[in-house]
Amino acid sequence: MTDWTLPSRRVPRQRDIIDRRTLSSTVAALVGEHGDKARGPVLAAMREALDHGRGELQKRLLEHPSAGHDCTAGYAFLIDQLVRVIHDYVIEHVYPVANRSAAERLTVMAVGGYGRAEMAPHSDVDIAFITPTKRAPWCEQVIEAMLYLLWDLGLKVGHSSRTIGDTMRMAKEDLTIRTALLEGRLVWGDQPMYEELRARFWADVVKGNEKQFLADKLAEREARHKRMGDSRYVVEPNVKEGKGGLRDLQTLYWIGKYTHRVQSAAELVDVGLLTPAEYRGFRRAEGWLLAVRCHMHVLTGRAEDRLTFDLQRQVAERMNFADRPGKSAVERFMQFYFLQAKRVGSLTGVFLSHLEEESSKAKVRSGFFAGWSQRKRDARGFVIEGGRIRSPGDDWFRNDPVRLIELFQLAEAEGVEIHPETMRQANRDSKLITREVRRDPRANAIFLEVLGGRNDPENALRWMNEAGVFGRFVPDFGRVNAQMQFDMYHHYTVDEHTIRAIGLLSQIERGLLEKDHPRATREIHKVASRRALYVAVLLHDIAKGRGGDHSVLGAEVAHQLCPRFGLDEKETELVAWLVLHHLLMSSTAQKRDLTDPKTIEDFVAEVKSLERLRNLAILTAVDIRAVGPGTWNSWKGQLLGELYDAAQDRLRLGHKGRGRAERVAAKKAAAREVLGDKAYLVEDVGELMSDAYWIAEPEDIIAKNLIQYEEARRIEDHLSIHCEVDEERGAALVSVIAPDHPGLFYRMAGGIHLAGANIIDARIHTAMNGYAVDNFLVQDLNAEPFREAPQIARLKDGIRKALLGEGEMVPRLAARPLAHSRARTFEVAPQVNFDNSASNNFTVIEVTARDRPALLNRLAHALYKANLIVHSAHITAYGETAADTFYVTDLTGAKVRAPDRLAEIEAALLEAASDRKQEQLENA
Repeated sequence: MTDWTLPSRRVPRQRDIIDRRTLSSTVAALVGEHGDKARGPVLAAMREALDHGRGELQKRLLEHPSAGHDCTAGYAFLIDQLVRVIHDYVIEHVYPVANRSAAERLTVMAVGGYGRAEMAPHSDVDIAFITPTKRAPWCEQVIEAMLYLLWDLGLKVGHSSRTIGDTMRMAKEDLTIRTALLEGRLVWGDQPMYEELRARFWADVVKGNEKQFLADKLAEREARHKRMGDSRYVVEPNVKEGKGGLRDLQTLYWIGKYTHRVQSAAELVDVGLLTPAEYRGFRRAEGWLLAVRCHMHVLTGRAEDRLTFDLQRQVAERMNFADRPGKSAVERFMQFYFLQAKRVGSLTGVFLSHLEEESSKAKVRSGFFAGWSQRKRDARGFVIEGGRIRSPGDDWFRNDPVRLIELFQLAEAEGVEIHPETMRQANRDSKLITREVRRDPRANAIFLEVLGGRNDPENALRWMNEAGVFGRFVPDFGRVNAQMQFDMYHHYTVDEHTIRAIGLLSQIERGLLEKDHPRATREIHKVASRRALYVAVLLHDIAKGRGGDHSVLGAEVAHQLCPRFGLDEKETELVAWLVLHHLLMSSTAQKRDLTDPKTIEDFVAEVKSLERLRNLAILTAVDIRAVGPGTWNSWKGQLLGELYDAAQDRLRLGHKGRGRAERVAAKKAAAREVLGDKAYLVEDVGELMSDAYWIAEPEDIIAKNLIQYEEARRIEDHLSIHCEVDEERGAALVSVIAPDHPGLFYRMAGGIHLAGANIIDARIHTAMNGYAVDNFLVQDLNAEPFREAPQIARLKDGIRKALLGEGEMVPRLAARPLAHSRARTFEVAPQVNFDNSASNNFTVIEVTARDRPALLNRLAHALYKANLIVHSAHITAYGETAADTFYVTDLTGAKVRAPDRLAEIEAALLEAASDRKQEQLENA
């Protein structure tokens, strides 16, 4: 029998992992000592060998933390040797046969990842048992005995038992079986039967089906990518199945092996599908990703393939990544991960394009189109043919490096793809982009045409990034290439987020997102300089990871880059201002009371012009939306729209506009119109409300409040809770009218949270007769309004019970699960900021803390205990971080200014927001 395995050829110091001959001798001795009762001792000896081998491989992984190929081959070797020992033990001592018949033959074949000799510590052991005939009794007994031993060792075994004929038939019908067999490898047993199976597989299954296999594998890959988020830059990537992960590399090998009969990835070079440099990139990326996967398996003790936030920090430490100024160890580790994923993506694109080209060349035209081919055409020296653009020669970019930028501009303008050979050339020659090229006015003018392309600048910029040209031409962009932000808010790396934002800007300009962004769609055609807006989107996050305020540092970069791009002084100032203040509008809209005149005055004082406002609003929309799926919603759109309209009116009027009395009178008139035949309520009930109420609330909510108040007076306990869907605001409106008493707000907040809702906005009012009129906007854990009748009923019931003091609210709140259960992975130090200049009437308190159950309830309770009255609350979540803003006064209705009083409030809020407080509640 040939003692040959694929892993053994590349595993150093094999006997330090497992010595098969010594183990076999131990097994024989145990059988001699215990006879029929030897199974237990034999199993114990095998388990000891398995544990020793795993320990040795784990030690090697720590010594060489990036040696993924050595580690996975080592685990495959370990399993090989155990399977061999088990096989020999069973056929020699459990079911021995002196003279086996032709039917009593068995081949043990490794398939799938095991067959490829790429086994992480807890990978499945995929084995195919091949037999000459169906249900040969001896074969069935041996297979069953082997499987039970493997299971008793704690291995997860994926197995099949078939004849060669059955295997061929099923391989033709099932793509998964066909792929597994493609990597089939003899482990032990009958070698002639294995060789017969391999010969028949290539002759009966593969031959003539190469194109179908390619199509099926590409469809499978596309479906997998969609399932995994359809981006290689998701911040919790699946190392195995995700885009740019191991499965993509494996797919290249499968397709190459199936279509060109290669036996190793190295042979992809021989058949022209990869260059030697690309193959080296293939091996580096594969080895590093395999190492990451092995570390994940060791850390979790299971087959874990998703690189979650908690694992990222641990794997980064095991792989010896360290903190650097501006970047933590985990951010550096993940940046390197995404660079490998990017390399995988580039290899995949070139590889598949080559196959597609081979396929198209192989097609023979017949009939009317025989002898006809699409006419080539010239585009500034480039050749466009068959929907692709290519360079005319190997030295094309060397003769004029500016063509490296022109390539992507033409691809965007012409709506064509880039030929894989030309992409290779661009990647190879990207180093020709020197300081001279970067300062070339022609090169910069062409780059601006790509950036602001009228067709699809997103794809063109992504190609440019894949080829390494983008980062070379704009080195500041190269610094954020593949850079992640270690938080639960941002879904993509900085470069991917930026390219997506530019794509969204283009879609808005082309009218493709009018439903979600009607104001931006309208205003974008009024901007004075569209190229300045596109450059601002490109640069808004350009300085992330530099160890300072990225807005301030980014504005400095804008002052340097914009003149180089060819922007004039006015455009440069606009871009720099937009980068410096790109978070201003979203922060104001989500964290401030937009009905407070001071909010609008301060915002307008910073913006100063309609042109800035118009550009900032569009930049804000694409920035939020490009963060990730679900980040933009109608509530954010509503807030930004209210701020835009109020600021626009203020800028156009050029003064404060109507005085307080005029504003109240106008709101009352609007409310009368909404109320119709109940307009009398404005006088009968509305007189009980202060001017602050009339200014703060929109007329549609005022009308509902007045009708509800009239009904509340007829109710015995005078407690009225009204809930309805407010589609325009993207939330459910909850209005509570009840006799006011201390602590009402924190109790209502607790009741709403117990019903499974999140408060995103709250306005708290007290009528002159002592009634509280409180309006909340709430959403479910998916940032959607409560729509179903049972949800609404649960919401009302939760508020009622909380206000009537039924049940222990605090322990129940602490026990509620977070929408983001992994928030504990992140350290968010609580912060409290006071601002007495943000409002003329209120002290504004902003609390930032790690999001967790009952946070708002605890903060509101702390404010109540501090004898503060909450007038409005604005709740914002950024992944694991919550930012809650409260407009408060003391019991006399005045601002809080005394330093010792502010210090006392700060201490109480920090205590309420602390992790220690959460732990105390959970343990109570």
